[in-house]
Formats: sequence, structure tokens, C-alpha cells
Amino acid sequence: MRERPLTLVQDDLVDYEKAMERMAALVEERQEDGRPDTLWLLSHPAVFTIGKRTPEEHLPDPSHGIPVMQTGRGGQLTYHGPGQLVGYLIVKLRADEGVVDYIREVELRLVEALGELGIPAERRDTPPGSELLTGVWTKDTGRKIISIGMRASRAVTSHGFALNVEGDLSPWDLAIPCGMPDVDMTSVARERGHASMDETRQAVARAFEATPGA
Repeated sequence: MRERPLTLVQDDLVDYEKAMERMAALVEERQEDGRPDTLWLLSHPAVFTIGKRTPEEHLPDPSHGIPVMQTGRGGQLTYHGPGQLVGYLIVKLRADEGVVDYIREVELRLVEALGELGIPAERRDTPPGSELLTGVWTKDTGRKIISIGMRASRAVTSHGFALNVEGDLSPWDLAIPCGMPDVDMTSVARERGHASMDETRQAVARAFEATPGA
């Protein structure tokens, strides 16, 4: 991978709708070259988010009380909640790459971060006619640990990835994540027996060559 240093912005728990508003502002700044390429690390209160192609039958029963939000990213249903590290990537694509190319790079950088945490991981190619296998899986157990959904507008990316670090995984069982009924979602804590959000944040920042900024 070529060098691509990013500016790192960090927050703790941010409401999803407020995060979307701020992300839109960051994207506009990047489109106008008013800020550098940026990695924003944060977490959200419990929420399901869905892409444009998410079938209604994949949604959770409303009685569970977790809101469902429509989003402009690619991909299908995913879950966000406390104990998960979300990374939004506001990056200007190079002239020779598209958003799918950059997603491949994101997968590889996250594989590197998980390796630093002692979790062998891999990205997967999608067989013809199958649901997209965008994301990162653990090599030893074959579970999905990172979900990825991105888009690009005027050559600048938005949205990003969700890495399960610690916390409750049971909400994933209330719906059909990523369009895959049989997927087994996992976390750093489940794979290692323990997890540290701070340690995970640091590993991810290093993998993206991200250093603190505004």
C-alpha cells in the first residue's frame, strides 16, 4: 500500500444523526481542500443502519426498541452500539482509484491493525452472484469482526467501518446483518478473551498512519 497519512479526530459516544451532520460538514471541507484526509474514530448509542438495498425482511422487530436509520452508504444492515469502534474516513481519492479500490485498502489496513492485536484476519473476495463480502473476517474462527460501508461524492469518501471491540453482541441476532443470514459476528473480546478500546484505537490509528489533528 502507498503511504496515505491521515489526520486523526477522536470522540467517545456520539449520537448517530449528529455524527452524520458533522461527517457531511467534514466531507464538504475536504471537497473544497479546506481540511486534510481524515479518520474520525468514535462510537454510537445502539442503532441499526441500513443501506439503500436492505430488504424489509432483514430489519429487526420494532419491539426490541433499537432505532433503525436509513443511511447513504453502500452495503446493507449493520449494528452500532457501545463497545464498538466506528471509523469514518473522509479521504480524497487519487485520480487512478475509485471507492471500491479504496475499500480494498481499508480492509487491508484493518487486517494489519487486528494482526497487531493478536487476531489473524483476512479480507475476502466475493464469488460471482454472491452477497458482497466487504469487511474483515477472523482467520482462525471464520467470524466477521468488521463491517464496512462507504460511498464517494466529488471524489471524497464518507462513512467507513465498524469494528466490534467489546460489549454486547446479541443485537446482531435481532436482524440479518450484511445481507448474510448465517454470518457469525464476533469481537476482539470474543476472539482474545479480553479487549481494550484504547489499545484498539491506537492500533487502528497506526494502521491508517493517522496522527491527531483538528
